[in-house]
Amino acid sequence: MGLWQSIIWRARRFALYLGNLTRYHRARNTPLRQFVPSSLSSSDVFQFLNLNEQQCKATFPDLTKDLDATIALGPFTLEQAQGTGPLQARVKDGQLYIIHSEDTYALSPELLQTRQAALHQIHRAIITSPESLPDTIFSLNVRDQPYGTAWSYSRPAYAAPASAMPPLTRAFLMPHFSFWSWPLPFIGSISRAADAISRIEESLPFTRKDPRVVWRGSARFNGAHNPTLRQDLLRVTAGAKWADVQALASYERDSSRVVTARNNRERKEIAGDGNKVGNKTGKVGEAIETRNEEEQGDASAGGGNSTALIIEDFCRYKYVLYTDGVTYSGRLPFLQMCGSVLLTPPMAWRQLTTHLLRPVFSGDLMAANTTRITHKQKQGGKYEDMRNVWPAHRAEDANAVFVAPDWSDLEATISWLEEHPDVAEGIARRQRDLYVGKGYTSPAMETCYWRALLRGWSRVVRLGEGWEHKEGVSWDEYSIDWDATG
Repeated sequence: MGLWQSIIWRARRFALYLGNLTRYHRARNTPLRQFVPSSLSSSDVFQFLNLNEQQCKATFPDLTKDLDATIALGPFTLEQAQGTGPLQARVKDGQLYIIHSEDTYALSPELLQTRQAALHQIHRAIITSPESLPDTIFSLNVRDQPYGTAWSYSRPAYAAPASAMPPLTRAFLMPHFSFWSWPLPFIGSISRAADAISRIEESLPFTRKDPRVVWRGSARFNGAHNPTLRQDLLRVTAGAKWADVQALASYERDSSRVVTARNNRERKEIAGDGNKVGNKTGKVGEAIETRNEEEQGDASAGGGNSTALIIEDFCRYKYVLYTDGVTYSGRLPFLQMCGSVLLTPPMAWRQLTTHLLRPVFSGDLMAANTTRITHKQKQGGKYEDMRNVWPAHRAEDANAVFVAPDWSDLEATISWLEEHPDVAEGIARRQRDLYVGKGYTSPAMETCYWRALLRGWSRVVRLGEGWEHKEGVSWDEYSIDWDATG
């Protein structure tokens, strides 16, 4: 990098830092009474970042169930990280300090962005807290694979069939980095996607959605629990008229095309034409070639990764597929904001709010017996472990559908749901009512959870010798010069 390029790059980073700093201090210096309404029944409360602990518990009563179970495992001793170990930070007197961070060369550009996003999230939760938070030191793991005792995005829900993964001591689940930003051209952030999805859901009723099942992703990302999960999906849906399932060649190509398509879509919807884009429907098996017209046009003209979908466009389908990756997939909360039926094999990885899932198993659904799990359905993994993690629910209570891990009953499940539209629409409605209607993908939920995580972690963490001299670098300094301090 030349001298002038370096100067321009640092100037841009400094401007971004000043913008964030202004936001933080404005939030910090505004009296709480101007933020929180007198009644917590208003859905507007989901946008407030400074609910106190009792307000958080009242607004999101089921939020910390998994966290509470992890805390109940009891005290542990936090060891000091070395080299490429996880980032470690201190919260002291309401301020964030970075004690240790992996060298920048040890992380990919994507993981560096993830780390910065996570630290921004934590800092935002700290400075918007209306109550004092406990002083503590924590470990932050932003890699997909959880390890050691740290804050992580996921952990195994049940053991893999083979011992391919090291034993996991503890993993305290934390909010996904997309609550701050996911810098892919067709995602952006949860808040951006939430607004776009709401516009779609308001203009596109379930009965008019595309009746196919939809999925996009990389075929090569599979984990130890199900090593051929995604290849099996592509095999089962190849050439099927009831499915819009395609592998992505890249997550990065044609970013300008995707951004242009997204902006065009948003302009149309804001202007009141949102119901004219991609809303032509038909029965399963009928070709539907009119959706995403501007995206398809740009793709044919410019080539590249024409299979990509803007994240909110998944909600234009009645049926959305979720697949675990090597570990978890970060798309789950986006799909859960859809008023669509979520279909997935029993998930092998827990995330922040997966404990809120109430799945009905496809075998039970089609047998009209939702009080038990049928032994005929192939579950994969260790059956008893999976059964304990994901107990069956009745169709009238379910907000997701679990299918066979080899997808062998996917077509039959879609056909059954199409023949029972009231059941399908009920499952779809309950998903969106929970994750959006009750705020479990909202900004308020996120900051409430971070503060609960800080409190809970501080109650069980024990510090060994040497920590008393680890003051760390202040977040204000680190956030602008992290490549030098990392």
